[in-house]
Amino acid sequence: MHSPSDKALHGHAAAYPFYLGIDGGGSKTLAVIVDAEGQERGRGQAGSSNYSAVGLDRAIQSIHSAVTQAAEAADCSLPLYGAWLGLAGIDRPSDQATLLPHLRSLANTIHLSNDADLLLSALDNAVGVALIAGTGSIALGRDASGSFARAGGWGYVLGDEGSGYDLGRQALQVAARAADGRGPATALLEGILRYWHLDKPDDIIGKVYPDNDKASIAQLSTCVFTAARAGDSLANEIVQKAANELALAALTVGNALNFPDRRIPLALGGGLLLHEEDYRAQVLHSIRLHGATGQVASVEQPALSAARAMISLTHANDAAL
Repeated sequence: MHSPSDKALHGHAAAYPFYLGIDGGGSKTLAVIVDAEGQERGRGQAGSSNYSAVGLDRAIQSIHSAVTQAAEAADCSLPLYGAWLGLAGIDRPSDQATLLPHLRSLANTIHLSNDADLLLSALDNAVGVALIAGTGSIALGRDASGSFARAGGWGYVLGDEGSGYDLGRQALQVAARAADGRGPATALLEGILRYWHLDKPDDIIGKVYPDNDKASIAQLSTCVFTAARAGDSLANEIVQKAANELALAALTVGNALNFPDRRIPLALGGGLLLHEEDYRAQVLHSIRLHGATGQVASVEQPALSAARAMISLTHANDAAL
């Protein structure tokens, strides 16, 4: 937790306490402001705040633009009482050192983390394991002592097991084998052709190469889930393997940390875990086969969750001073 001692140019914090949560990803930055009761009072949105991708100036501009919109909607002034900023590309202490000087004007107490960490805000005392499966995948966690661990997040070449891209890539490979006759027939082949509006299997090559559009391939996870529900054995194998990989990532992080009675609190995020109920159930079942779960939270709005978490975290920080 970082508590800037210098006051912002805007003057002292507003008399009525407001708290900020920011979810800053590769495509957009969302800022949400809540009051002391946790009620949302305003939000704003701007472009990417991943400074490793767009540069420091653009990232800072996006953050301040989103916060300014949210503050205007909330009818409050800066600095706020507390802010949790979860930004893509924040992976090392040097990243924090680079960004923090440009963020001190936002709030008296600032918590800066990777955007994946925002999911922990939905758990009691922000302690537990966050498991994310969208286009990519990652698991990370923190225990009550402050120890941190992570697994996955290696990107689509080295990992991202259990992600949308992983499911889509495996579906394409199975479909290609089926088209050649090197592998068994599968509904995935017809499903992919229909989803991408292609006429024949050879057309898949032109769709995949040379762009290798990760988002487009990840969207094929929809075909995998549809085929699995219809009873396609190869699709079911892909889904089960992917669920097991996500469970392994969560358990690896949980086992590296210290939780009472070895019960792991879980925060789930990413499109696959939030919107594919069967898949979420398979992942949780696989986790419970090998370990106990505690609190389980599905985090639909990380920025809002982070803003609300800052109410108690700011009070705890003040009490420790």
